[in-house]
Amino acid sequence: MEITVLKSKIHRVHVTEANLDYIGSITIDEDLMDAVHLIENEQVHVLNLRNGERLITYVIKGERGSGVICLNGPAALKVSLHDLVIIISYAHMDFEKAKTFRPWVVFPDAVSNKLKS
Repeated sequence: MEITVLKSKIHRVHVTEANLDYIGSITIDEDLMDAVHLIENEQVHVLNLRNGERLITYVIKGERGSGVICLNGPAALKVSLHDLVIIISYAHMDFEKAKTFRPWVVFPDAVSNKLKS
């Protein structure tokens, strides 16, 4: 049997941009992507802590070290600049493997969105 489990989580990161005039997705600093093992075009859920919105989109690589978190296209209407969001991806895996799997989770710096040293 396979189940769906948490794979990656960027916890409480600030939205730095919202670009309505883009075809869709979320742009994420490549350092943050690497830290939680996200890849470009991977599906993610974005949870907005200010208004309770939850949306599903896909990842685009942002400039490494920039701290960028940009909601693009229609998703831009679901956030305001500086909103705190949680970005989550899931994986399907065998039930027994899931029992020992540990997700990749980061808690970026609240001011810069960069990884804490």
